[in-house]
Amino acid sequence: MLDLSSFFSQSAVPFGRGPLLIIGGPCVLESDEINMLIGGTLRDACAKNGLNFVFKASFDKANRSSILSPRGPGLARGCEMLAQLKSRLGVPVTTDIHEPSQAARAAQVVDILQIPAFLARQTDLLAAAAATGRAVNVKKGQFMAPAEMAGAIGKLREGGAKEIMVTERGSFFGYHRLVNDFAGLGEMLEMRVPVCFDATHSTQRPGEGATSGGQPERAPLLARAAVAAGVDAIFLECHPDPSQSLSDRATIQPLDQMPELLSTLAAIRTVVARR
Repeated sequence: MLDLSSFFSQSAVPFGRGPLLIIGGPCVLESDEINMLIGGTLRDACAKNGLNFVFKASFDKANRSSILSPRGPGLARGCEMLAQLKSRLGVPVTTDIHEPSQAARAAQVVDILQIPAFLARQTDLLAAAAATGRAVNVKKGQFMAPAEMAGAIGKLREGGAKEIMVTERGSFFGYHRLVNDFAGLGEMLEMRVPVCFDATHSTQRPGEGATSGGQPERAPLLARAAVAAGVDAIFLECHPDPSQSLSDRATIQPLDQMPELLSTLAAIRTVVARR
């Protein structure tokens, strides 16, 4: 396991500094009550287990399968909500951006700018994110081999980014599911940037209808395996009632199961850190 503290000397985000980082929250910003319930539950469970925590929620879901899918509150209102959540929860926050024009505004609030998987090769978006000076987390495209993430890292570094993380979230395969290549995950762990594993979106089953299906019951298994493999962070989306989530109902995790899972992940991390 790498000591990556030098990569993140200027950031408020503690990934790469020993304890496992949990990036978690709802898929898209929801009501104030639900956002605070999810954020508070994850924050407290992480604190209890010695884990670092960053709250995640999207202000816009611009890459949904259907045009009828809920999009979120939009950039202006979404940034206001994230700023309030950051203050009230007392934790760093992150959100995804889809266009270069969104980078500077989002960077005024968030601690990590997230680049969606389908946009991992978009040079202008990566350059705009790098120019903000914020940490940037790039999700590996489902269409990309793990080694290809070196290109995204290179673009960010050329754009001036000092703090970079990459996220594994599965690759397309022929039988309507995403497949996690753990040998490829090992390649990403050798790129000398923190590596996150997206345990929720990795359980998607694309192509099953107007929206992607999923196997959410497999997310804890994948999360445990990824922590055992030595990743620096785990990405978990959760909701108090997954059937009522505004987005990604097929994969989002039940909030009441998260404290037990986080306790298990912390125990695995302790063992891995002793190697």
